[in-house]
Amino acid sequence: MSASRAITWEVAGSRGYETAWVDFGDGELRARGRAVGTVPEPYWVTYELETGARFVTRRLRVTAETEAGARTLDLVHDGHGRWTADGEPLPGVDGALDCDLGLCPLTNTMPVLRHDLHLEPGERELLMAWVSVPGLVVRPSLQTYTHLGRTNGGGHVRFASGDFRSDLEFDADGCVVDYPGLARRLRPGA
Repeated sequence: MSASRAITWEVAGSRGYETAWVDFGDGELRARGRAVGTVPEPYWVTYELETGARFVTRRLRVTAETEAGARTLDLVHDGHGRWTADGEPLPGVDGALDCDLGLCPLTNTMPVLRHDLHLEPGERELLMAWVSVPGLVVRPSLQTYTHLGRTNGGGHVRFASGDFRSDLEFDADGCVVDYPGLARRLRPGA
């Protein structure tokens, strides 16, 4: 079964907006997105995200533009737990299955879908290849996702990393509806 969606979020964390065009297939997704923000500085970001089986990240290609110019990042996962950034090894994130693009609600989708945490009880502590925006620096990030309960079609999941915690709402497809303090989905025509 496959489905395509266009989702737009108001991103309070960057004082901006993001739109992602997402294609879902059998345990995989592909997305392309664009974001504009003003925090920590005015920027534009474009990205392409591709996963393999079980929503494991294969590749994230990102371009960030600021007043200082454009940066690009080609983040690749080899399917065996090893990562490269622009062809250079990233041993600090070895073992991570997912990327997490800063200020991007879409990248919370992969771990939630892999473990059905929006639909059923469970908790997972996961290592992520976290990418700063707009700097595009990759760092390890230990994150915990905990199922809190079902909603009409989706569910609530607590996200925690370090001292930060937020209770996110996901729809039935595993996409963020509301990420308090970071982003909330805009309804078409709203």
